[in-house]
Amino acid sequence: MRTTITTNATPRARRLAAAAAGLSVLLASGLAAAQPAAPYPTRALRMIAPFPPGGGTDQLARTFAMQIAEGLGQPVTVENRAGAGGNLGAEATAKAAPDGYTIMLTSNSLVINAALYQKLTYNVRTDIAPVALVASAPLVVIVHPSLPMKNMKDLVAWAKRSKGGLNFGTNGAGTSGHLSGELLRLSAGIEMTHIPYKGAVPMMTALMGGDLDMGITTAPSALPLIRAGRLRALAVTTPNAAKTLPGVDPIAATFPGYSMDIWYGIFTPGGTPAPIQERLVGEVRKAHGSAGVRAALERDGADPVFLGGNEFVQFFIRDLDKYIKLVKQAGVRAEQ
Repeated sequence: MRTTITTNATPRARRLAAAAAGLSVLLASGLAAAQPAAPYPTRALRMIAPFPPGGGTDQLARTFAMQIAEGLGQPVTVENRAGAGGNLGAEATAKAAPDGYTIMLTSNSLVINAALYQKLTYNVRTDIAPVALVASAPLVVIVHPSLPMKNMKDLVAWAKRSKGGLNFGTNGAGTSGHLSGELLRLSAGIEMTHIPYKGAVPMMTALMGGDLDMGITTAPSALPLIRAGRLRALAVTTPNAAKTLPGVDPIAATFPGYSMDIWYGIFTPGGTPAPIQERLVGEVRKAHGSAGVRAALERDGADPVFLGGNEFVQFFIRDLDKYIKLVKQAGVRAEQ
């Protein structure tokens, strides 16, 4: 028997039918909403490292990727996106889907770039979300061992005697090394020309080859070559001496008040859902507390510090504002 719907139903019947249809829609949507969200993660993650393989950022990224993968139960693959002083990797992170499957481990070059560059393709305050601060480290001033200088006083005297001053290499324009060198130039009153490289390894290779007078990079990047005697450390940029570089004075010993360090943090694209952010904070915290990560950080000359969630967000904003003010006072701008 076939049932047909006639058009001569009473107004009351039509109202009841419409109400029933609406209730069906509400019940269907309620059941859909009641379904649990898909578990996170269900596939591999990528961790962007905005500098080349072999440098301090890359080393830390690989250390944390291994531990985070263990906690999440999914592979975490390190993807090196080097160039523009870390801007290419930051841009790739900012433009990635905010679904928790792209994370980035980078240094405070992220905030320094925002202060140095007039135009960026991303907004560091809204397009990138802080997850956790994981380490800090001094930068180190390095030279070839064949040069006669042993400390900062020697370097400054040598620069003042040299026609045209000296050139210094860093991991790239807009990095903490770049800004550290510019501040040294202003503090010492010497001529210094910045030579940017695409990472610590090519810069140190040029330094060992005699193409540079001096380099400034992170302690984790330079320590193996310093310990091997292939580079000489003249000073560290932090106010106090670094325990990983005994006998190396801070720049502040020669120029009181000089202070610069580098920190490393993990980030996601802006707009990543809060539950995913919270899960990542927890996994990074667990990884940070593991004996393997602690040993790796200390071995590489980094101090194991941790700030997660809102604490890191507030730290990040303060540091960004600090560098914006500092760059303005120093009159430094990176080339676009």
